[in-house]
Amino acid sequence: MLEITGLTKRFKIRTVVDAVSFKLHPGEVLGYLGPNGAGKSTTVKMLTGLLPPTSGHIFFQGRNIQTCLSDYKKVLGYVPEEPQLYPYLSGWEYLQLVGRLRGIPENRLKNRMNDLLTLFKIHPARYMSLSSYSKGMKQKVLIIAALLHDPEILIFDEPLSGLDVTSALVFRHLVNELRMLGKVILYSSHVLEVVEKLCSRVMILHQGKVVANDSVSNLRHLMHLPSLEEIFTQLAVHEDPLETARQMAAVIQC
Repeated sequence: MLEITGLTKRFKIRTVVDAVSFKLHPGEVLGYLGPNGAGKSTTVKMLTGLLPPTSGHIFFQGRNIQTCLSDYKKVLGYVPEEPQLYPYLSGWEYLQLVGRLRGIPENRLKNRMNDLLTLFKIHPARYMSLSSYSKGMKQKVLIIAALLHDPEILIFDEPLSGLDVTSALVFRHLVNELRMLGKVILYSSHVLEVVEKLCSRVMILHQGKVVANDSVSNLRHLMHLPSLEEIFTQLAVHEDPLETARQMAAVIQC
């Protein structure tokens, strides 16, 4: 179980994440939502050990990750929002590097790489440099890299970025399969339709604070709203999106 208590991050006098607390159990997919600047990416960086919290704690299996960060990262798979890859390496070389750093035995690594590259339809491009890959191909490499070592915890930050429709559908089914295998999954995204279908629970962040933490069905019932999009708009978007769009269209026509 992943447990977060009072997680807070301040940059000088600005509080970006403000006393966030939640529990995430094996076999559960938590949708982590919020408008730009709400604190989602900062939370993700703290959960992956890339950024220390100002206060609060992150526990996995009852242990504070700050006291066992190296062990924690061994069971963590992370797909970042931006594909920060080594452009001079080929897709194969990059995955081989990741697998070796993870300590995966060579034969198992080679077989797993071949299988995943084939299933993600990029096996023919495995020896091409990453600089020649499209955004979607790079995203597939990041997803494969996160899964190579069969992690217990998976953190996905906008994982569908750049993926074509078919690949995005495959990935959505993959997340569900991983959930059934008992993985702990946090899914941060702006694609509300996917979150609504995929996640067993959602948290909505606004200005660093949690404004909702419940199943989509319960939130619909409590707020008497038919969809996650309307719930999100009610809780985290303090403007009328339709009116703003109309004003933009009027400006274009002037």
